[in-house]
Amino acid sequence: MNTLRVLVVDDEILSRRRLKRLVSRDPSLRVVADCASADDALRYLRHNPVDVVFLDIDMPGMDGFTFLEAVGPSRSWAVVFVTAYDNFALKAFDAQALDYLLKPYEHERLCEALRRAKEHIWNARAGQAYPDSGARQDAALDLHFRDRLAVRAGEELLLLRIDQVDWIEAADNYVNLHCGGTTHTIRETMATLEHELDPRKFLRIHRSAIVNLDRIRVLQPWFRGGFRVVLNTGAVLTLSQAYRKSLEERILNR
Repeated sequence: MNTLRVLVVDDEILSRRRLKRLVSRDPSLRVVADCASADDALRYLRHNPVDVVFLDIDMPGMDGFTFLEAVGPSRSWAVVFVTAYDNFALKAFDAQALDYLLKPYEHERLCEALRRAKEHIWNARAGQAYPDSGARQDAALDLHFRDRLAVRAGEELLLLRIDQVDWIEAADNYVNLHCGGTTHTIRETMATLEHELDPRKFLRIHRSAIVNLDRIRVLQPWFRGGFRVVLNTGAVLTLSQAYRKSLEERILNR
């Protein structure tokens, strides 16, 4: 695996130094720059690629959220917020942050954030390197995939185990997680989740549906050689022609 490039953005010099020192202990990571303001970070990113950004929220001038808005939704790097304030957690996950570290954090907690960031980037790269679902399944043997998703539950964040999800439904820039009789909505894309979920357990059967293979009860023949996919919950999904080959290889052994 290639070394991942890390950018640290924090107006506090002692915080930047500590984070750089701790991150540098991991040989798979390299701190390529540290910036004291969001403006400096924007200038750096115009000419330099990164993989992970550790981002403070409360900074003079442009704060962390305004910085992400300035970058835009097409950013290719992962975000880990590092802040002294706990009241921004929900907004941070709405901004598709991978993690939220509350200062002063323990080294073990930072290691967990680093692990999640590395898995996110490497899984995304695996999806690009292996666009064919069969090759991606082979890659899964050597990679770790997300086992939890953070979802809103009133004013709290619920850490939902991925094996609780029956199927996932696309909803523009959001997805609906169907879990028994409950549905949770998170700000995520189908393409991102498809790369981050274990392909041995989850299969995309339609451009707007990913299904938990353990929840499939029966496949019903449908028009033109297609299938209707009936889940244990009674939900009925449609297998599109574009994903039929994947299902045949994974379930029907064809």
